[in-house]
Amino acid sequence: MLSLTRNQRGMTLAEVIIATAIIGIGLVALSSAIPLAGYGIHEGGHLSTATFLANERLEQVRNARWEVGPPTLDNLGVSASATVAPVSGGVTTFPDENPVAAPYTEYSSTVRVASCGAGAGCNGIVSPDMRQVTVTATYRPMTGVGVAPVGTTKPATVTMYIAKR
Repeated sequence: MLSLTRNQRGMTLAEVIIATAIIGIGLVALSSAIPLAGYGIHEGGHLSTATFLANERLEQVRNARWEVGPPTLDNLGVSASATVAPVSGGVTTFPDENPVAAPYTEYSSTVRVASCGAGAGCNGIVSPDMRQVTVTATYRPMTGVGVAPVGTTKPATVTMYIAKR
């Protein structure tokens, strides 16, 4: 009977060197992908938190009373421009939060309220009994090489229309 496993003595030096090179290339590729995976996880977590904070603030705005009356009540307010917090009766109703309360001090949020009864209205809706609320939560994002420079922010924005009750 002829044995097919005759003269088997292990791997040659050339085979070991080639296998080591292939494994080394794979490990280098894997180690360079880890920071990118960390970046994605960090960005996803921060964007989810910013969206949560914006939605939470939007709920606070949604619960503000804006009623026909009598007596007329406006705890919602209107922003004079895109850079100013809403005001009603000379009082700021939803001031900018920079930073947001702990444990979210890495984030800031703004509320802007536009009257849909002025000018072209709100995206085609023209009614003095409607207002468009835009809440933006921002954070300092990561880049492929670390945290973005100071002053660089990334927003998460949510919008809702509110009718006078």
